[in-house]
Amino acid sequence: MRITDIIWKERTVAKLADKHDVSVTEAEEVLFSKRVVRKMAKGHVRGEDVYAALGQVRNGMYLIVFFIDKKRAVAMPISARDMAPSERKYYAKHTKES
Repeated sequence: MRITDIIWKERTVAKLADKHDVSVTEAEEVLFSKRVVRKMAKGHVRGEDVYAALGQVRNGMYLIVFFIDKKRAVAMPISARDMAPSERKYYAKHTKES
């Protein structure tokens, strides 16, 4: 999945910082990097499904970024946090295969 642009909502930016201690820069690093993407749910709007991007940022953190695929290579993040142990296993397995 190609992502060339990101739409940020103010409340999402605040939630990432306050609740999950994740910066916009770190989330964007995952979205723009070589990452593992998997579909999580069908979206409320036709064609705008929810995905999770799993990746490692330069500071060594393993993050999962949940986003809505707004089509035309545009993503709208809705949350991001440290990966759980099971998500890290999934990420490790799928990065070895690529």
